[in-house]
Amino acid sequence: MATSTVDTVLPAPRDVVYKLFTERDSLNAYLPIKVTLKKPGIGSPSGVGAQYQLGVAGIGPTEETTELVPNERMVYRVIAGAPVKRHVGTVTFADAPGGTRVVYTMESEPSLPIPAQILEPGLRALTNALIGGVRKAIK
Repeated sequence: MATSTVDTVLPAPRDVVYKLFTERDSLNAYLPIKVTLKKPGIGSPSGVGAQYQLGVAGIGPTEETTELVPNERMVYRVIAGAPVKRHVGTVTFADAPGGTRVVYTMESEPSLPIPAQILEPGLRALTNALIGGVRKAIK
């Protein structure tokens, strides 16, 4: 299994940062891929159970939100569109000097025999791209 964690501080209040991460389709103007809400969640479009497709022309993984603790934590898993047995992303949010501390961890078990040391840089790049999109949206 490959694991990657990125720990950073974003210059905005926690509720703003949390909303940008959980309402992923709001980042489309800031990402090189398109994020599409495929199925709304319970209680709100971005609630638990929400499914988002990431990619271009309908090609790419579909993520499902599995846990939300408002302004503290979100967890999602990939349910389709990627060659993984298991992929879980966990994002935590905390107050920090200058904004919000975000700790974003991806754990991925590919269905193909790819060594972790090859997969982990890719996971880190994906995480940094998403964080970069949030950073641009904040400005």
